[in-house]
Amino acid sequence: MRFGSRPFAWTLFILLVAAPAAGQSKGKVQAQQAPAATLRLEDLVAAALRANPEIRAAELRVEALDARVPQAKALPDPTVSVGWMGKPAPFVVNSAAAMSYRGVSAMETFPFPGKLKLQGEIADRESRAAWWDYEAARRRVGSQVKVAYYQYAYDDQALGIVENSRTLFEKLTKIAETRYEAGKGLQQDVLKGQLELSELLEQITLLEEERQTAAARINTLLNRDPQTPLPPPAALAQGKLAYTLPELYQLASRNDTGIQQDQRMIERDRDAVALARKSYDPDFSVGYDFQRMPGGPNLYGAQVGINIPIFYKSKQREEVVEASRNLSSDTSLQANRATEVNYLVKEQYVAAEQAAKLAVIYSQAIVPQSSETLESSELAYETGKVDFLTMLDNFIHLLDYQIHYDRQISDYQIALARLEPLVGVELVR
Repeated sequence: MRFGSRPFAWTLFILLVAAPAAGQSKGKVQAQQAPAATLRLEDLVAAALRANPEIRAAELRVEALDARVPQAKALPDPTVSVGWMGKPAPFVVNSAAAMSYRGVSAMETFPFPGKLKLQGEIADRESRAAWWDYEAARRRVGSQVKVAYYQYAYDDQALGIVENSRTLFEKLTKIAETRYEAGKGLQQDVLKGQLELSELLEQITLLEEERQTAAARINTLLNRDPQTPLPPPAALAQGKLAYTLPELYQLASRNDTGIQQDQRMIERDRDAVALARKSYDPDFSVGYDFQRMPGGPNLYGAQVGINIPIFYKSKQREEVVEASRNLSSDTSLQANRATEVNYLVKEQYVAAEQAAKLAVIYSQAIVPQSSETLESSELAYETGKVDFLTMLDNFIHLLDYQIHYDRQISDYQIALARLEPLVGVELVR
């Protein structure tokens, strides 16, 4: 039950003086707040995915690492050199010397078979790991937009409830003042009414500040000026979680970006271990030489060389140790991430479940019971069976319970929004 329907009608009916003015005021508020457009969550998420600089930076990182793959698989650049022997002047030979020459040579190194392939696979794994960073950024920004939206929607709706309540509350306080001046009421009724009215004004100020903060957060995620005005959101509505906790665990184990990124790094480390072991295998160098001799025939030659890993104890062996330790480290990180993800899933699932249960309690028990209590106290106040303070307390309680109900709806949606990046499926529309 919404605050402001039946209880307000009863109060306005019983307190005859307030009835006409309250109805006019409510009509004016509705006319002033009729929005030309409603803030759509889907539009906000789509705009953030297009414009958010964090997502763009992650996308560029993937493109940069993609460009590294063909580099890793390419042969080393060949070496070409020219030289002479004869006189000090460049390329001037000494015709009187039999060893004088001008020449050119070229050299190319060929890594041992399999090394280039492994280097390319390592670069590809790193690119794939970076893609999961990009995916994590997309999910994170989308989730943050949804969280900010539901905070904004709650603040906007709670603010509307409090502002509409203030109008009636001012009428009640005015009646208490009139009764006191006529000698039919107590001064404490007036003072209590003024105090509660001041607290309502404080609550309005806090809610306005929270709404502005949420709006600034939304604009920031969309890469816009934080002061950009936003239209009012749609009324809060509770969605429904279509998955059980075990199903959410399974989705997270398959779709979590951290687990997937760690898996790509484990695959990369395995290739790195294989490449480190191949570092014991020699690389080959092939060269070609040409020399022009003065007064004699041109000379042609070729050379073949290999590197000899004689320092394997301090180089190749330690390279294998390093790669193996990296593999073990990333395997442990993945296991830790899997455990952490299960905790995070459970945390948000419990938060959503608790908010859903509380929302049911508020909507089906507390708010209706509080409404009936207020109606009963209104009738009893009219006949003098209860005092003004009792009716006033019941009024405040109903207001608080309605706001608490909306808070649970918002918290439920926020918990689902925080679950989405973990399980990789859309839970909030």
